[in-house]
Amino acid sequence: GWQESPAFRHGEYVNDAIYAAGYQSSSLVYEQVHHILGTTPTKYRDGGKGITMRYVITTCRLGYLLVAATEKGVCKISLADEIEALQADLRREFPHADISYDEQGLGEWLQPIVQYIDGETQTLNLPLDIQATSFQRKVWAALCQIPYGQTRTYQEIANMIGQPSAARAVARAIASNPTAIVIPCHRVIRSDGTLSGYRWGVERKAALLALESGDDEP
Repeated sequence: GWQESPAFRHGEYVNDAIYAAGYQSSSLVYEQVHHILGTTPTKYRDGGKGITMRYVITTCRLGYLLVAATEKGVCKISLADEIEALQADLRREFPHADISYDEQGLGEWLQPIVQYIDGETQTLNLPLDIQATSFQRKVWAALCQIPYGQTRTYQEIANMIGQPSAARAVARAIASNPTAIVIPCHRVIRSDGTLSGYRWGVERKAALLALESGDDEP
């Protein structure tokens, strides 16, 4: 079978109780992104068994763009040079889900992402349905607080979540972000200002940062 992610293996699923317990003493940072990360996610157990998922692929300035969603919200946004790579990655992550292609039904969520990549909008407010550990959720919420056109270092994100010694764990959480652009992991760079890795390609990371900083003309 497919290799499960660490979050699946350890059974660290976020539910209302864990979310409330972990965030009562946190800053307003997390309350402000509650609309993005505050819903109880679908339980993606057994590779998505029993989950109905739809996806769509389109071309954009960064190559091919895939958006996949459950009935609750977007569960995956990815970029690649080839359609087949996007489809294989989706199937690898959710091998037992009921997945179908739905260009019409996902248009309302696909369009704003393409507009963002084209520089036509600077905000994205899409419902997300993503599985995460409580630590990943804290990190991803912090990423959503980085203003458009700005960057932060891994250490600065660790400081933001109140765990200054956890920069390496922060880097791992950032690398596991399943939703490109909407959770803006591309805005995190090394302390020396250079670009670190990006699961969808460092060239795409550079292009997104250039777009947001105004150094790029759509």
